[in-house]
Amino acid sequence: MSQSDADAVRATIQLYLDGARHGRVELVKQAFHPEAKMCGYLQGQLLVGGPEPFYEAVANAPAPASSGEPYEAKITKLEVAGPAASATLEEGPYLGMQFTTYFHLLKFDGKWKIVSKTFSHR
Repeated sequence: MSQSDADAVRATIQLYLDGARHGRVELVKQAFHPEAKMCGYLQGQLLVGGPEPFYEAVANAPAPASSGEPYEAKITKLEVAGPAASATLEEGPYLGMQFTTYFHLLKFDGKWKIVSKTFSHR
């Protein structure tokens, strides 16, 4: 894993985090590939599809930065293998829930993009 690729993956995830923290959906969208997939359990319900429902939540829910919710996030694992990467994120509270999120990223034309997000809240 090259340090520059690892830093670039972290920067992509930071776009996601900054967008979620501040309610800026345009930042979140910059982190995702247009054909990204998202799967996970939210309040016991299985969600499978694209990230559009998450975009809506970011755009319409109270942003932690303005609501005072003490949102924090930490990458607990990061692996880069050539043009592919995987990252595990512990985050929350976000809308009152703590999440474990698994990202898979690919490098497209020199830029890292999230191609899948799998998550569960606890």
